[in-house]
Amino acid sequence: MVVPFNDKLTLLPHAKGSCIGLVEPNKVQKILLINPNSTKLMTTNCIKMVEQYVPPDAIVYGYTAPETAPTTVEGHLDGVISSADVMRDAYSLIAQADACLVACFSEHPLINCIREEFDIPVCGIMEAAIYSAKIIGGRFGIITTVYRSQIRHEDGVMNYGISNGCAGLLSTGLKVAELHTKPREEVLEIMRNVATKLITEKDADTLLLGCAGMTDMKLAVEDAVKPYGVIVIDGVVSGVNILSGLVRSGLKTSKRGLFCSSLESRTARGQNWL
Repeated sequence: MVVPFNDKLTLLPHAKGSCIGLVEPNKVQKILLINPNSTKLMTTNCIKMVEQYVPPDAIVYGYTAPETAPTTVEGHLDGVISSADVMRDAYSLIAQADACLVACFSEHPLINCIREEFDIPVCGIMEAAIYSAKIIGGRFGIITTVYRSQIRHEDGVMNYGISNGCAGLLSTGLKVAELHTKPREEVLEIMRNVATKLITEKDADTLLLGCAGMTDMKLAVEDAVKPYGVIVIDGVVSGVNILSGLVRSGLKTSKRGLFCSSLESRTARGQNWL
């Protein structure tokens, strides 16, 4: 038996061949990587980055938000708009997935929206990265885009209850779009400099890439910090493997308390639409 997956998805080649929109639900985990902005390049880069790290019993689908969503997510309003657009556009896709990864390095509101609406495991790349960093190191540093993101991510680290594991955050001064519109070598040099400062001035022993748009820069940052023995963590790779492990362990999102069903609540008040 096969179950069709919407052809909007960018399909990741699997070790056993290419999946062309069809999967065997009893044999393969379906992990939906959601890019909540409308920039397809970011989705493509995330998929390319994670390809070699996908567990053998899983397949990752990359979804990009519709054109009505912001091209990048750089603030609270961007997050709210993109969450609404994704929930309305991708609801049926999420319903078919075994787990969802929100590929935005922030406390993106979409994460908890999906947790309320579905019982599958869900996480964002920020929380996946910081929890991974806490396991393998003592103090992590985060490379951010603009200064506002540095502030937002500082609050996020605090809200995730892991401030004592954070060495510090430093801004590159780059807007998300500039990661790919400015000359490549200029961007990489800024990334290398910020990474080095987090190690030499903040004593970070692991580094997190604080934006999904930085995913394809991981190798350059790793080369820059190799002499220090520091580990660079990409939240996309961490997130896929954490979620795969949760699915394999038979764990789902608890429906008692914080993430009780929003679908049941809406139905009870007669709201059968999103």
